[in-house]
Amino acid sequence: MTERELPRRNVDLFHDLRPPLDPRSAVTEAHRCLGCFDAPCMNACPTHIDIPGFIKRIGSGNVAGSARLILRDNILGMSCSRACPVEVLCEGACVMHAYNKKPIEIGRLQRFAMDDLAVRAERTGSWGFPTVPARPGRVACIGGGPASLACAAELRRQGVSAVVFDNRPLPGGLGTYGIAEYKLRPSDTLREVEMIRSLGVEFRCADVGVDVTLEELEKNFDAIFLGIGLGPMQRLGIPGEHVSGVIDALHFIERYKTGKDPVVGRVVAVIGGGNTAIDAAVAARRLGAEEVHIFYRRTEKEMPAFPHEYEHARTESVIFHWLALPVSVIEGKGKAAGVKFVQTRLGPPDESGRRGVEAVHGSDFTFLCDLVIPALGQTRLVEVLKDRRGITLNGELVAVDRSTGRTGNPRYYAGGDCVNGGREIVDAVADGKRAAAAIAAQLRQKQESSHG
Repeated sequence: MTERELPRRNVDLFHDLRPPLDPRSAVTEAHRCLGCFDAPCMNACPTHIDIPGFIKRIGSGNVAGSARLILRDNILGMSCSRACPVEVLCEGACVMHAYNKKPIEIGRLQRFAMDDLAVRAERTGSWGFPTVPARPGRVACIGGGPASLACAAELRRQGVSAVVFDNRPLPGGLGTYGIAEYKLRPSDTLREVEMIRSLGVEFRCADVGVDVTLEELEKNFDAIFLGIGLGPMQRLGIPGEHVSGVIDALHFIERYKTGKDPVVGRVVAVIGGGNTAIDAAVAARRLGAEEVHIFYRRTEKEMPAFPHEYEHARTESVIFHWLALPVSVIEGKGKAAGVKFVQTRLGPPDESGRRGVEAVHGSDFTFLCDLVIPALGQTRLVEVLKDRRGITLNGELVAVDRSTGRTGNPRYYAGGDCVNGGREIVDAVADGKRAAAAIAAQLRQKQESSHG
């Protein structure tokens, strides 16, 4: 899939949240950077990209060198330049804040370098990666999302063979299917996948546990990396949620991102207070809904979405309702016609500081709408590990040694959402890199032992 193959509707309606910089603007912005010696922006980035270094190269006209420096630390620098919440990471840590000045636009500068690299690659037919001598060892990476992509790419850069198994037709995970179009287009994710493929990473469309078993992978590979992400979105658990006109946020986003006709009503109710809820709400507005309302059972203060995401939704005319808990979906003519809510109040905080929610008796109210989009977070996906394989679970997440990604089974490593419960692309990349380094070291040690 390329951008030319995307529906024209998406390109027109989902203009970039952070538009690209032109060359003159990029150089001007690069010259604003102070090149801090201690670089708090680097410390705020989970992959610790040399931010002052790549910005300095842009300022001096060495854009190709800037891109190489970014990719040295973050192979998914293209996706991260678009989808990272820079407001709370690198740009949030910029020293310019201390001078009451606008932070350096690190994300847009990174995108400028990565876009330039992509244009060069398209023109020359090469991404410019050096050839690395092959080393013994084969690694299977389960899941096609950022953690597996980063792990496989880092393994190949160390000469180790890597195969990515994904049960979806297109790799890329949430980058392809679940991140809002105005942040990251599927074509951008898939272009990045092709870059990783050029390193020699092999991709197979196969459902592990169905098309291929873990026993078969253990027989044919020296190590296995679990980048299996999370499962389906949580259900509302209320009457009427299975009627037509109720679609969870990830399926809603997937439909319009992959070219399927979006299901959009005149009035839309989104239930939830996270970043995915906001992504779905903003998308519904851009796809033509006249009114989009977000209902959250707590207050604005407790909302888990990033503040900048909340402010962006308000600029898109999304309407927020606080202290509202859904109790049933109202059906009319065979489809959703509204939602019945009850007002809530917050109880005293528990030991963790989180306040419980209780319904206010007699406070029921009805909200009429054409479409209901639940966005309550994803379930934990460990079905592939139902027989455990000696892997320890932390609740419903995979337990690992954080410095290496190694699980309780020395042949299995893991990273990304199945370990951290759902964070950012850049966090998954950092997990994948750490695991790849540990796997490569383990394979070298094994080889040395066999020769010793």
